[in-house]
Amino acid sequence: MKALILLSSLGVIALLAEIFSFKKLIYPIVLLGLVLAFILNMFDWDTNQLYFKMMQTDNYAIAFTSLIIVISFLWFIMAEGFFKEESNQSDHFALVLFALVGAVIMVSYTNMAMLFLGIEILSIPMYILAGSNKSDVLSNEAAFKYLIMGAFATGFLLFGITLIYGATGSFDLTEIATVVSTNTAISSIFYVGVLLMLIGMSFKVSAAPFHFWAPDVYQGAPTVITAFMATIVKTAAFAAFLKLFHTTFSSLGETWMHIVWVMAALTLLVGNITAAIQTSTKRMLAYSSVAHAGYMLLALLANNSFSNSAILFYATAYSIASIATFCIVSIVANAKGSDVVDSFNGLAKSNPLLAFVMTIALLSLAGIPPTAGFFAKYYIFTSAFTAGNAGLVLIAIIASLVGVYYYFRIIIAMFFKENTNNQPLEVTINHKLLLIVIAVAIILLGLFPESIISLL
Repeated sequence: MKALILLSSLGVIALLAEIFSFKKLIYPIVLLGLVLAFILNMFDWDTNQLYFKMMQTDNYAIAFTSLIIVISFLWFIMAEGFFKEESNQSDHFALVLFALVGAVIMVSYTNMAMLFLGIEILSIPMYILAGSNKSDVLSNEAAFKYLIMGAFATGFLLFGITLIYGATGSFDLTEIATVVSTNTAISSIFYVGVLLMLIGMSFKVSAAPFHFWAPDVYQGAPTVITAFMATIVKTAAFAAFLKLFHTTFSSLGETWMHIVWVMAALTLLVGNITAAIQTSTKRMLAYSSVAHAGYMLLALLANNSFSNSAILFYATAYSIASIATFCIVSIVANAKGSDVVDSFNGLAKSNPLLAFVMTIALLSLAGIPPTAGFFAKYYIFTSAFTAGNAGLVLIAIIASLVGVYYYFRIIIAMFFKENTNNQPLEVTINHKLLLIVIAVAIILLGLFPESIISLL
């Protein structure tokens, strides 16, 4: 709760920066604020405190909040140039910070009203940020599509919450779970409500067949905003998804698990196969993000005590690798005017650091040892296999092999193809430090996965 209050305060400070003319101080203030928020958040470890039956700071919420803050810190370093280029940078800082507030609410809620508020507080700034490059038609299109599709998804979610309230008389997750587990004659509208909420949450995590917005929005939005959506937004959405269906609807597993099984298989296959035929690296990473949603759905299906730890580790490994890849894609695209795979030709010779870190990040996303991504997939697959989903694990392994193909296309381009565009790459010292730290973190998490997996 302390972290939530601090992040909200930072958002208000960012709004006031324009009025009181201290815009140049906002960036260091935000970074220091995130460090302080992380420290205050960790002080709540093992407290398990409930606030007005609306939010709870248990270890689950604290772990995911800490992850969101850490990824946000890395993201702000990556996005430094984005804020410098914007004349209304204080507004952009405020929008991002308020989006973080929504993300923290989404991992801490115990009431469906708070879930809805968290999703909206997160989503509304993202609609604006997706279209923040006003001179780019694709950015405007991305914002419009995201807004329209997001509004429909929110409608499904809210209608589902309404039906569940009508059947149980409560918004509280614990009370709803009690009604479901003790009442054998629960109204049929409750099951319709669960299905509608499943559709709404599937849209938020870009799971097939509700993923169709993601490629266009990810490609059209500024690259740094795409990185934010692919990491922080997805992590918060999955944490909320997992909490809702594992705590409240766990006893109704036979109602929704078969649907999620099909969705997971479809997401894995559609995401990976479609990514393999892309020529734009940004669009390829967008479909890759869809595919990774499929892997995380395996943890939702597992519905066991290990699935929380598995998805926390997977979100950590995926997020830090994605920050690195999007950072390098942004650098290369800005220098060469294109983000196609051929833009990476000969990168190993022109900039060995970028090529090395990109390789580490892509190997992690592909699940190759000894990177963090290997154990991330291992834990997810183990969790799903022990829950009796061997067939889906087999589909996931086949889909992973397709993933290896398109990730290695970029690695081959960097190391084995000649560079025809000798445009120099401008890499700031902050970006160099960021990429080195991420590369080290990916390797360390691959060597010592228990540092994360033992938290929950």
